[in-house]
Amino acid sequence: MEKRRWLVVLGALLVQFCLGAIYAWGAFTKALQDPAGPYAFTATQAQAIFSAGLATFAIVMILAGRWQDKVGPRKVALAGAVLLGAGYILAGLLGGTGFWPILFFIGIVGGAGIGLGYVCPIAACVKWFPDLKGFVTGLAVAGFGAGAFIFVKLAGTWGGFIESYGVNGTFTAFGIIFIISVVAGALLLSNPPAGWRPAGWQPKESEANAPKAEDFKQGECVRTHQFWMLWLTFVFSAGSGLMVIGCLKNFGELACGLSSSVAASALGIMALFNGLGRIVWGTVSQKVGVRRAIAIMCVLQALMLAGILKIGAGEWGLIVAACWIGFNFGGNFSLFPLATAESFGTKNLGANYGAMFTSYGVGGIVMPILAGSLWDMFGSYNGAFMIAALICIFASVLAFIVKPPHHVKSPS
Repeated sequence: MEKRRWLVVLGALLVQFCLGAIYAWGAFTKALQDPAGPYAFTATQAQAIFSAGLATFAIVMILAGRWQDKVGPRKVALAGAVLLGAGYILAGLLGGTGFWPILFFIGIVGGAGIGLGYVCPIAACVKWFPDLKGFVTGLAVAGFGAGAFIFVKLAGTWGGFIESYGVNGTFTAFGIIFIISVVAGALLLSNPPAGWRPAGWQPKESEANAPKAEDFKQGECVRTHQFWMLWLTFVFSAGSGLMVIGCLKNFGELACGLSSSVAASALGIMALFNGLGRIVWGTVSQKVGVRRAIAIMCVLQALMLAGILKIGAGEWGLIVAACWIGFNFGGNFSLFPLATAESFGTKNLGANYGAMFTSYGVGGIVMPILAGSLWDMFGSYNGAFMIAALICIFASVLAFIVKPPHHVKSPS
């Protein structure tokens, strides 16, 4: 069993590695927005494709979580592999230079594949690792951030895919990689036997004496005010990071006058720290508690969002800002599954986290499009960064005051 559970982690990393390619979208935006190129998209259109992928990802996760709770993670992740790969391949072969076909194939079809695949490794790892749940949850989702770094580099300086094969050819190549890798990872996923515990493991005395989280069904979960407090916290925290991911490369080049290679490197390094943050914040949560970790993370994010306009104006400043924001953004994806489990139990974690994750879709629509629209109107990202800083402060307050709910007992 010990070897088997680490194979589940390997499968989780393979799946998440490819799903994280959605964060490599910034590698495509310059080519898509080039007014002299075949696409000539506006900044709003380029960000709308990214936002459509994020929103579809989040919506589909509601169903994916419930489905995987019933049939296990493997079948659902396999279905995600097919949709993700097919979306990118069809965008490459049939999308042409049109905005709507690319939005449909990348944003809707590809986003649905990510939604099906994403929740499966998380739910499986939480069940297999009660002894290391913070660290392993962070490790499992770290592949998402690391994958973004690799695919940014494949599209640009390492692989030169966009320069050699164009945007559409790169979509096709990525789609083939996605199908192969996600299928391989999905075949390694499984749930442990009911009641399974690691050999020799006992909960710490403090954990054993702590009140056990009550198990809520999805319908019960979403009727609690605690769910909506966590949900809004996730909207603000994740949405701010998604906004920066979507516009960082353009911010570096167009607003700060830095070279394309520097801006692309900052985006790639941001993806690496996104992955690192998932592991570190997951581990931190085991020391200070999940909700306190979320509050600290949001305050740190707000500080850099307020300072990026000055700090990010230089080459090394942009890289430091990208690392900082990516590191804190990554923490969302290890902390919010744990907060959901801590608040609503692990029995229906797939379904409950699927509902919680709709916040990511809302944040992914509102914040990147806000940044793109403000750039189109004013030629500046100043307002977008300041708004993001303020809502992160509000998110930290919500995370600090929310407490786990309890079932309301009917009077006898």
